[in-house]
Amino acid sequence: MIPVSTMRTWILRLGLVVLAAAAVVALRATVFAPAPVSVRTAPVERGVVEQTVTNSRAGTVKARRRAKLSPENSGKVVELPHAEGSTVRAGDLLLRIDDALYRDRLAVARGEVAAARASRDQACLGSQYAARDAARTERLADDGVVSAGLLDQSGSTARTADAACRASEAAVVRAEAAQALAATDLSKTILRAPFAGVLAEVSIQLGEFTTPSLPVLPVPAVIDLIDPSSVYVSAPMDEVDAARLHAGQSARVTVDSHPGRSFPARVLRVAPYVLDLETQNRTVEIELELEDAALARTLLPGTSADAEVILERREGALRVPSAAVIEGRVLVLADGTLVERTVKPGLRNWNFTEIASGLAADERVVVAFDKPEIKAGARAREAP
Repeated sequence: MIPVSTMRTWILRLGLVVLAAAAVVALRATVFAPAPVSVRTAPVERGVVEQTVTNSRAGTVKARRRAKLSPENSGKVVELPHAEGSTVRAGDLLLRIDDALYRDRLAVARGEVAAARASRDQACLGSQYAARDAARTERLADDGVVSAGLLDQSGSTARTADAACRASEAAVVRAEAAQALAATDLSKTILRAPFAGVLAEVSIQLGEFTTPSLPVLPVPAVIDLIDPSSVYVSAPMDEVDAARLHAGQSARVTVDSHPGRSFPARVLRVAPYVLDLETQNRTVEIELELEDAALARTLLPGTSADAEVILERREGALRVPSAAVIEGRVLVLADGTLVERTVKPGLRNWNFTEIASGLAADERVVVAFDKPEIKAGARAREAP
């Protein structure tokens, strides 16, 4: 049997151990407890959530009416009335080349027409005389005054004269066609604006020689004319989204020249085919028009642009920032502790995700996971 004094000693020692352990736990929970991790949160709230798709590669601002122009004839530039960046109207003179040679050719052609007409008049007058002479000879032959041989000769002369008249008329037509061709060549020494726009580039100077582009030897254009009112955005969308895209859908456009801003737009056209130039990234091109026409005129063709097409829009949806949802789970800050919740997402875009179940309004969810301490069960506080 254990002596009473010994048992009391063991009980006392056990009590001291328990008290020491309790003290350690208390110190760990208070004095030595780790500081709550600072987290950034956002409220669970009601608002608009949209289902969207975005372009898979960078889109581009383009102009529907853009012409790279060069004169159709060769020659030295003698007039260049508008500088690069100027606004021009349809029909305005853009460039004139030296036309002395072409004017001389037109003058020669006009002389040829005058000569051909004079020859025609002479030949046709002779034809008319020969026809009258043949008619008189035929009447005399009927009266037996002239022989059959003379009658045949006069008829042959009339027919020959008529053929000469018709040949001279054909020569007039040919000369007039040559004159028209010379006039056309002369008109091609002038380059006019086919539509109103802005001269994006003028790559030639007065006194320089220009040559028209040939089919087998392309020559760079000397003037680039852009109609700013025809600006649109072309964006490549992933082929998996092709069936969900159609003309008339609302969209948003962002451009590199206006960082941090987005502009309302609408889908004008969806290409009827998929581009398969890149086997691993096939796309379907869409065209978008900005709702703000004045802003669209300020965008420079060639600027990078991104498009976000709105497939579905829901008002008053329970939502959280999309960054808060990771594989159907969120971290909720409740009473100073991070609690993991499983949620059922609905519509989603880059900014917000609809929550169909798993959260209630006014709860706060973590939106940044930039520290290893941010995990379920950790003590936490709102970042200032």
